[in-house]
Amino acid sequence: MGEVEGSSTTLDNTYSIRPNYHRKFKASTVKEIIRTMLKAELSNKLYDPTEVPDMTISLSENIKNKLKDMGYDRYKMVVQVVIGEQRGEGVKMAARCFWDADTDNYAQEVFMNDSLFCVAAAFGCFFY
Repeated sequence: MGEVEGSSTTLDNTYSIRPNYHRKFKASTVKEIIRTMLKAELSNKLYDPTEVPDMTISLSENIKNKLKDMGYDRYKMVVQVVIGEQRGEGVKMAARCFWDADTDNYAQEVFMNDSLFCVAAAFGCFFY
């Protein structure tokens, strides 16, 4: 692009408004991470309303940290975890987002055992 004064080095514009293909938020990969973490953390847990707040915070932080370690550069990660008692009743959940369909994505996973259910969702929004 141009030369730095007093130097013969040429600098190229490195600003990118799209993520590198290898660093793009991939829903299938994130879904598998969430599935693995939920299974490891919740398989032997019983629903206890006094423990649920700490469990949701811990799970969401652990998922977010694992996603950060995967190298999703310039992505803002939002992780939501909901845990409820398994009573055989249905639960409906929804989320709406306004985002760039080319760069942003999400993944979700549902875990159930005899005592509890958990819905975890991770949203990756590319920061321009």
